[in-house]
This record gives sequence, C-alpha cells and structure tokens, in this order.
Amino acid sequence: MNSMTPVGGPRNPPSDSRPDREEAETAIRTLIQWAGDDPTREGLIDTPARVARAYEEFFAGYEVDPIALLERTFEETDGYDEIVLLRDIRLESHCEHHMVPIIGRAHVAYLPHRRVVGISKLARVVAAYAKRLQIQEKLTAQIANTIQSVLQPKGVAVIIEAAHQCMTTRGVHQPGVTMVTSRMLGSFRDNAETRRELLAMVGAR
Repeated sequence: MNSMTPVGGPRNPPSDSRPDREEAETAIRTLIQWAGDDPTREGLIDTPARVARAYEEFFAGYEVDPIALLERTFEETDGYDEIVLLRDIRLESHCEHHMVPIIGRAHVAYLPHRRVVGISKLARVVAAYAKRLQIQEKLTAQIANTIQSVLQPKGVAVIIEAAHQCMTTRGVHQPGVTMVTSRMLGSFRDNAETRRELLAMVGAR
C-alpha cells in the first residue's frame, strides 16, 4: 500500500465512547434550546429524532471502507490504456468547521494499467469520503490517493467543484461562489499533453 495514502480515513470511536441515539437526541434538544426555541413544542417534538436519522445519512461514509470498494477489478480490457473519466459525480459533504453542506460535483479519471474497476465504484469512493466531516482539499486528495494506491494505474486525476454554505449563508455571504480543487498523480501530473486531454474531456459539454 502506498505510504502517502490515507487507508480508509478516520474510523468511528470505540463503541464504549460513542454516544448512543438517546444521548445524541438530548444534545440536539440542547441546541434547539440554545438557539432560543422550545424543543417540547409541537413542531419540534420529533425534530431531535429526525436530525439524528439525517446525521446517519449525512455521515454514512464513516461506516464504509473506500479501499474495499475498489478491490474487485477486471483485466479483460483488450489492452485499453486511454483515459477513463467519470464526470459530474454529485457530491454532498459537510464542512468540518461549521458542519454545513458542501454541494458540488466531482470528476474522477484514471489511466488503467492492466486492469479497470466498475465505474459505479468510483462514484461510491467519492461518496464514502464525502459523507464525512471534510475540507475540500483533503477530500480531493483522499479520493485520488486511494484510487492510486489500490488500482495502481498510470495516473489518477480528481477535480472537485463545490459551493460551501459556510461561505454563502454565513460569514462573508457570497452566494454563487464555487471552489475548485484538483489532485493530479502519475501521468496527469507529469505529462502536460495527458493533462490537457483530460481537462478538455472534463470541459466538453
């Protein structure tokens, strides 16, 4: 395994230190009170349970091993060695600084070396890392590093374009701003012509 690769990222705390559902719902009630509302009123009485269920979905990536998603590959490619690109993968994450949504899209590409992986697995790797508390820079690197480490292709490229609600709904209040990050490894980093070909494919509409 490549030493630069985060192997699956952070895990859940041990079961004896992770709060249970009741404790989580109690914490949500406290936040509602702190915000200035009454958690016992009719409209909010079921909110703590709903929020806890939503958090299970928002942060489901902590329960997924991204490496395992990529371990089944296919070698019957008839010598295919050109770019494989999965474009416009829907990305939903949460900022680890303010716990508000990061919404955007990811483009994931690799240059195969003897084997390929099912394209749905690339999208699942994106989701596995995105459905955790994140910063976009780390998310981009985690996706690329894991694909490079497991598939060992000639190159990997990950480009993410996303809007951060920590910037659009609070703070500087700048709606419409998109952050773009990229991670280029192997041929995509070392070969300018290969990188240009990729960027043309990403930009083609």
